[in-house]
Amino acid sequence: MYDLVVVGGGAAGFFTALTAAERKPGIRILILEKNSKLLSKVKVSGGGRCNVTHHLYEPTPFSKHYPRGQKELKQLFRRFQAQDMVAWLRAKGVDLKAEEDGRMFPITDNSQTIIDCFLAQARHHQIKILTQVEVAGITPEQKFFLIQSTTGNFQGKKVTVAAGGYNSLPAYQWIARLGHPVVPPIPSLFTFNEPHKKLKDLMGIAVQDAEVRIAGTKFSERGALLITHWGLSGPAVIKLSAWAAEYLHEKKYSFTAFVNWLGITSEDDLRTMLLKTKAGNGKKLIRRNPLFNLPARLWVRFCEWAEIPDEKIWAELPQKNINKLIEFLIRCQFDIRGKTTFKEEFVTCGGVDLNSINLETMESRLVPGLYFAGEVLNIDGETGGFNFQSAWTTAFIAGKAIAGS
Repeated sequence: MYDLVVVGGGAAGFFTALTAAERKPGIRILILEKNSKLLSKVKVSGGGRCNVTHHLYEPTPFSKHYPRGQKELKQLFRRFQAQDMVAWLRAKGVDLKAEEDGRMFPITDNSQTIIDCFLAQARHHQIKILTQVEVAGITPEQKFFLIQSTTGNFQGKKVTVAAGGYNSLPAYQWIARLGHPVVPPIPSLFTFNEPHKKLKDLMGIAVQDAEVRIAGTKFSERGALLITHWGLSGPAVIKLSAWAAEYLHEKKYSFTAFVNWLGITSEDDLRTMLLKTKAGNGKKLIRRNPLFNLPARLWVRFCEWAEIPDEKIWAELPQKNINKLIEFLIRCQFDIRGKTTFKEEFVTCGGVDLNSINLETMESRLVPGLYFAGEVLNIDGETGGFNFQSAWTTAFIAGKAIAGS
């Protein structure tokens, strides 16, 4: 019999267990992980560096980075936020650094640093961990829970479900059987597939400040944009995919996207700039002198689309070509058909309905002694450390409540 059984050996599962163990020495804890590897998302996050959190130490602004769970997290972050996670890791000998865009990583730039820290703390608190144990059901008994798995049954006085996000509704059935409503899961954080491959030969080129919007909607995001062999990626696209996840799912990922490669430059301002360039640089070859800090090969592509010959100089450029160039610079159209998700780092929109959870403790309102933490809940954030922070926060609150402190 364990005092606490944690279902899930990922970020939220480990942090729930460690929080409870720190606050209640001697508590008997078991972590069950269905895969052979522990903390797998921690391992691959941030290209193997682990984007632990985001350097934004105010709960309200931080909560605005969550398409789902924003209102609830606003109050939760007042109890445990990014600054608290940074302090927790520092106390364990792990220092983080903030990059220009706010993302925070261990100073080692190695996710194994975080994994080693968690595993060392688990050993210190004598937390038992079993891998390749998939939970199939939880049955509340009179004084404990019976946890049924593929390798046998376990007993726990309390249970925390921190199993991560599933990509299909049937996978949540063992949770739904406990009476918990589940919002059907759909993908969040994905890239856009462009079947015509208009820019495939320019794959790898990035623009640091672009705006991407979805035609016929108010969905629009600004940031770095990356051209890939399958279409469009980068922070602007991935952030947009999170906020528009439900809409794009309804559209079956078939839609039109417009890219403004210059960020927020208006059409009138752009026209004025181009006319000034024409007047002041009349003898310069257009294709060989990129404007707006655009990569040279991308600029040449816009000139090709605007039907500007290779040897054309600014003084000879007709107005009709200027109009076409403007169109491609600030209203570049892409017909998107499908998405690409990062299988190791997939994030779901959907999960256990937050209305069924007591946010003061992360305990189920329906089943006393049953707690939830992490992505299994209907919470998801933008890329940049936000999904890990919601995992740390919900796990801390659950672990603290379980320990009775």
